[in-house]
Amino acid sequence: MSSPSTASVDSLSAVAPAAPVLAAPVGSAVTAADIVLTGDRPTGRLHLGHYAGSLQSRLALQGRCAQTIVVADLQALTDNAGRPAHVAAHVREVVSDYLAVGLDPAQTTIALQSRLPALAELTMLYLNLVTVARLERNPTVRAEIEMRGFARDIPAGFLCYPVSQAADITAFRATVVPVGEDQLPMIELSNEIVRRVNRTTGTEVLPECRAMLSDTPRLPGIDGRKASKSLGNAISLSATTAEVRELVMAMYTDPAHARVSDPGQVEGNVVFAYLDAFDPATEEVADLKQHYARGGLGDVTLKRRLIEVLHNMLEPIRERRLMLTAQSDLVDDVLADGTRTARLRTEAVLHDVRQAFSLTS
Repeated sequence: MSSPSTASVDSLSAVAPAAPVLAAPVGSAVTAADIVLTGDRPTGRLHLGHYAGSLQSRLALQGRCAQTIVVADLQALTDNAGRPAHVAAHVREVVSDYLAVGLDPAQTTIALQSRLPALAELTMLYLNLVTVARLERNPTVRAEIEMRGFARDIPAGFLCYPVSQAADITAFRATVVPVGEDQLPMIELSNEIVRRVNRTTGTEVLPECRAMLSDTPRLPGIDGRKASKSLGNAISLSATTAEVRELVMAMYTDPAHARVSDPGQVEGNVVFAYLDAFDPATEEVADLKQHYARGGLGDVTLKRRLIEVLHNMLEPIRERRLMLTAQSDLVDDVLADGTRTARLRTEAVLHDVRQAFSLTS
């Protein structure tokens, strides 16, 4: 598989401007010297929650520092082992979403986790530094085990996936990892492993990383619950105009707002959460909130406004996706090229860690 040609990448950029960065949830502490690592599990197409929570940050960081995005297909298998074809089928979908929103493979490395063998070996080495009790105390893992109803039937890979994440982070010598607050225990565990490796050798083989928390509130699903691909309550970035309209019209608002004249509740209203995230006319949105709270503003009016806002934002993304469909090899080439670059970086780090464990190269 060849590297993406300059012509192909240029044609991608020419289809439409990159999706607008409506907010910049990145701190000034990120410098050109930093190495940023992020990733997504390919279990479905990316949705507006991803755009608000992570993709905008990646666009804002692009060109400011070294940035790598890992498509975490191995991690996706920790709770999808019974449907590996589903995970494999969504690798291309996720990368297509990256390119469609404007991520530039010339500035952001996009790599596939399963094609980086150094990550698997680092995970195995790090597992010797972590106890089962330590993994079971992880509050994020505990919450996810409960959510999935695993009880004691926990797949070993799922219990240990924070160690795999530590391997990802350290394999790129990442210094900054953008995460949600619920992922902070993962950063803590990664840094614990780094300190143990460094103590073994008496030298700083690996750097510790710091979390970069987004100041964008978590975007809810259309039903008010957590937006999730598996729950089917999210608006995908590739949704058609008709799909967006249908989903917005089904959005949870205020069940007590039975008549237009009734005062409405703004807090917990999903339509306002989306307007806050994506409507650039912030002062108008503030006025709409006051109007809704005192009564006289209908839900349908608000939803029609949101439909227009989302159409204007998603239309260039759809156009870029259509171009990617016409150039089917481009997505594969971008991923192969980024993975080759990432493989060289991760193997160099593995070499240093193997020496720390007194293993021959």
